Amino acid sequence: MRIWGNVRITTFQIIALGFALMILIGTLLLMLPAASRQHTATGFSDCLFTATSAVCVTGLVVRDTVTHWSVFGQAVILFLIQIGGMGVVTAALSLAFISGRRIGFMQRSVMQEAISAPQVGGIVRLTRFIILTSLGIETLGALLLMPALVPELGWGKGIWYAVFHSVSAFCNAGFDLMGIHGEFSSLTGYAQNALVNIVLVLLITIGGIGFLVWNDVKEHRHHLKQYRLQSKIVLSASGMMILIPFLWFFLSEMNGTPVGERILPSLFQSVTLRTAGFNTMDLSGISGGGQALMILWMLIGGSPGSTAGGMKTTTGAVLLLTAFAIFRRKDHVTCFGRRIGEETVRNAVAILMMYFLLFFVGGMMISRVEGLPLISCLFETASALGTVGLSLGITARIGGFSRMILVALMFLGRVGGLTLIYAAQSVRRTTRSTLPLEKVTVG
Repeated sequence: MRIWGNVRITTFQIIALGFALMILIGTLLLMLPAASRQHTATGFSDCLFTATSAVCVTGLVVRDTVTHWSVFGQAVILFLIQIGGMGVVTAALSLAFISGRRIGFMQRSVMQEAISAPQVGGIVRLTRFIILTSLGIETLGALLLMPALVPELGWGKGIWYAVFHSVSAFCNAGFDLMGIHGEFSSLTGYAQNALVNIVLVLLITIGGIGFLVWNDVKEHRHHLKQYRLQSKIVLSASGMMILIPFLWFFLSEMNGTPVGERILPSLFQSVTLRTAGFNTMDLSGISGGGQALMILWMLIGGSPGSTAGGMKTTTGAVLLLTAFAIFRRKDHVTCFGRRIGEETVRNAVAILMMYFLLFFVGGMMISRVEGLPLISCLFETASALGTVGLSLGITARIGGFSRMILVALMFLGRVGGLTLIYAAQSVRRTTRSTLPLEKVTVG
């Protein structure tokens, strides 16, 4: 796309620059004295980390949200979460809708890439549906949370907390205001509160399955056979990714707890593990096997075109289906009676390698610099790269260099690895010639 003169910019560059610009704006706003409870300017490093975590809907924090930031600062964070959750491009187009401006082809093309839509046609209608549905679900979530929070906190604070946590949960951000019960305590005080758990679980799940799945549900309702292949894969993979950790937490991580009191914490932690970042369990008490499972699940994350980050459920599903096809000596990767293209398989392999290298190298560097156990650092980098926000408690204690590693990982995880790679290339390189083929033995 030509923006002025001979300067060209791709849709991928627009998406990456949009997120970077929002992070910069958020950093500057959080540095204002009015943003902190002490009415003093917060350091650039802390503000950059917080703004990146909010825009990238991660939830990792170096300052407790309620004890350090004022109501103004909390409002800035909530604004950044909303923009980052719906997507910078979606938010920008919503302003165009409100102002009545015409949406040109360039904006439609950028929006297509931003929400992983299959085609440009109908993108304006789909965008309007996404915006209205998101706001409607967040409003409903806030109303459902009020009966649990208003009696405890009063009307003013109860309504604000309900709105904040509804938006944070739907956008899979993981920011909370429950530091009033103890700094960095997250939702541990509500582990057995059925209303809070169920509402947040539904908000996280709906936000993390993807906008295109919503559209399929709206158009086809219970006629599952008419859904897109992507929607079928997302729903199947999401169900399995909730069930497996639920069984693990329920059977292995809560020994000594009455069976009836295991259900809500196990369900909540299995759902929030997908990129939401809240926790109702003490993560420091999780076993090594449980931490390994959590790291893998955090790296996979949510679904394409959703408020969640990570490699995405479809990437994990395509890799698994590819392995099954190879084991069965099939010529093509298939699922639900459809063939998955070779380009999709190549992209999935590239994303896997990219995420693994970033996660592992980042964890090793932090461990070396900070002198911390590798597993704790890998947990932190997986949480940042998957834009989850869960932590074993080391985020606030690490130095500036390690924080910058996490900032970079959060940005990469939200924008998407392939988006940034494509953004760095102004033109797609193609060649008409092919090199000689030679066999290489693997495995």
